[in-house]
Amino acid sequence: MKATAIIGYHIAYLAKYGWERMSAYNVAVVGATGLVGQEFLKIAAQRRFPIKGLRLLASHRSVGRTLTIGEWAVEVEEATPRSFQGIDLVFFSATTEVSRELIPAAVKAGATCIDDSPAWRMEAGVPLVVPEVNADDLKEHRGIVSIPNCPTTPLCQTLWPVHKVNPLKRIVVDTYQSVSGTGAAAVEELTEQTRQVMDGNSAQSHVYPHQIAFNLLPQVDVFLGSGYTKEEWKIINETRKIIHEPELAISATCVRVPVYVGHSEAVHAEFAKAITPESFGDIVREAPGITVQDEPSVNLYPTPWSVAGRDDTYVGRIRQDASIGQTGIAFWLVSDNLRKGAALNAIQIAEELINRNLI
Repeated sequence: MKATAIIGYHIAYLAKYGWERMSAYNVAVVGATGLVGQEFLKIAAQRRFPIKGLRLLASHRSVGRTLTIGEWAVEVEEATPRSFQGIDLVFFSATTEVSRELIPAAVKAGATCIDDSPAWRMEAGVPLVVPEVNADDLKEHRGIVSIPNCPTTPLCQTLWPVHKVNPLKRIVVDTYQSVSGTGAAAVEELTEQTRQVMDGNSAQSHVYPHQIAFNLLPQVDVFLGSGYTKEEWKIINETRKIIHEPELAISATCVRVPVYVGHSEAVHAEFAKAITPESFGDIVREAPGITVQDEPSVNLYPTPWSVAGRDDTYVGRIRQDASIGQTGIAFWLVSDNLRKGAALNAIQIAEELINRNLI
């Protein structure tokens, strides 16, 4: 964005939200044209994030495209190592390779970076943050903060308040992940395959190894030598890091499902002491950012369709785990993977950094 455009955005922002909000920041968004980048811009406007100047960055294929944010139109620029001069805060929603290449340049330019890729999540000294869980870790940041993988965030968010009063011993989680977690091309593929099948034709697969329409794929990301996928190991390692339990026993199976938005998880958690479904539900209801929908008598439980577009993580089907007994709880959770799983979590991290004077 040219300097005049930044100034114009600043004036429009102040006119819209008031001159009293002078503590604002020059912000860049890398991956602004992607699904998460678009969601980020929408949420930033909804939450009135204090933006003074805005630079939208993407690959060369998107250069010149104009995006509308609120009442303003901003032109997309190519993301390069020289894109971050004068920027206070950068939100990255791009590939691991892009984050590895550009984040060091952004930090060197003086920006604080919040990264949605796997590039830095397990790096020592880089906080991996769910604000409702481990916001205190932000004080250790050295210019980079990582966002967890989209199924990891609601899992930690839900289990953390219970873990604080009754320590976790073991987690088994099976995820049912929507195609938007893969990106816009996967969303288009689901639409096109659905049309092909309904027309009586064979579905053509390009993004996934098999047809996703009317199907389930027990593979998210590539398989490792252990038989687990990389996605499953992300959940295992990231959960341990976020809740500061490096030896916690965790197993995961990740499944891609023909849903556009919303990741669902079937969770079986074992605790150190006896716990009832009622006490588990009471603790979770009081936790920030969680809504409990759990009334089997009227078929009330969260679904991706009903949760899409919402900020909270939704929890239901809370019951005693019959395989463990008094120390085990089984439950179901759903969250919007583009919001709490990615863009919203990033903005909440930025808000915490601002509130703690860490930018």
